Amino acid sequence: MPPPIPMPGQRDVRLDFFRGLAMFIIFIAHMPGNSWFLFIPARFGFSSAGELFVFCSGLASAYAFGRVFERKGALAGLQRVAFRIWQVYWAHIGLALVMITLSLAAARLTGIDYARQLGLDWFLSQPADGLLGLVSLGFTPAFLDILPMYLVLLAMLPAMALLGRLSPWLPLALMAGLWLLVQATGLNLPGGQSPGMVWFFNPFAWQAVFFTGFAFGMGWLRAPALERGWLFRLCLAFLILSVPVNFWAFTENVAVLGAIHDALVPPDGKTNLVLPLYLHFLASAYVALVLVEPLRDRLHRAAPIVLVGQQALATFMAGIVLAWLGGMVLDATGRGALPMAVVNLVGFAGLVAVAALARRYKGGDGKATRQPAEPSRDAARPVPPAAYPHPAE
Repeated sequence: MPPPIPMPGQRDVRLDFFRGLAMFIIFIAHMPGNSWFLFIPARFGFSSAGELFVFCSGLASAYAFGRVFERKGALAGLQRVAFRIWQVYWAHIGLALVMITLSLAAARLTGIDYARQLGLDWFLSQPADGLLGLVSLGFTPAFLDILPMYLVLLAMLPAMALLGRLSPWLPLALMAGLWLLVQATGLNLPGGQSPGMVWFFNPFAWQAVFFTGFAFGMGWLRAPALERGWLFRLCLAFLILSVPVNFWAFTENVAVLGAIHDALVPPDGKTNLVLPLYLHFLASAYVALVLVEPLRDRLHRAAPIVLVGQQALATFMAGIVLAWLGGMVLDATGRGALPMAVVNLVGFAGLVAVAALARRYKGGDGKATRQPAEPSRDAARPVPPAAYPHPAE
């Protein structure tokens, strides 16, 4: 049986906490020349905050949309998804225009070709085709690949939800089949910074992460017990063994480790979500949840992180802009330890400020409702997060 639907108004602080962490990591990763990049999780393993963000979006989408299909029917679910697609589409277009404008303005002020760094050469040389490509998602500036992928995943969601009403195995089989098709054929969408390129985040591959989260939220998959047993030890061993393959292969330029990494994750491995990335993320998620479980009722004390996670769409967009501006500031000040720390910490404060403003604008307090840390194993386990008005908020 699927887990019971949570009561309205409940939220699981764990989901907000990990989404908040993802927003801070994405900010660090998107700042050009940021030395703090060497210490984010992606440097120590195959997966990154991107997988975390997409998984959490899928999990939250189950409560925002999937349960609507179950409770109110297909029409209400389609209306909710269509409205969210409309919101995210214009959020992406607005973010792209802001980034383009900032790059062109900064180039005039500093003489540094930020437009080229953002991948705007073709866009500026062919403005008519560039604008058509921008609005059709066939052109995406650098660093702006996630929201277009998210739009495609949202468009796939109604089919998955309706198939799940027939049998939970149908959407899971479709998810696995589509991923295998990508691995076999390289199926992708045309896009990127110039004609002939494809999407950096292949939505037909990354749907596996999104709909894994969605399946857990819908109760199609039952989460394993959060305990330090054989599964925890197996996942932890996998994570430890992946560290030298990822970290020292690049920081120390160890040829053997680099060859192993390239064999496991080829140049298009991130784009097509090869198996080591997917498995590494699942292992990371399980280990993190086991370690966090004893602290579950105290996570709300990390209020700034939780707040940022509650307003994920607003803080994601702000993080991209702040990271781009931060890179410009470091170009002017130099990348010493002090200016690097100041720019990163100011960016963190900016994410928290944007989250606070977004919450105030929406008129909510975003407080999490605590849930029992150890539900009975004999009873149906409650769904962790609660009613979310939208999956990325």
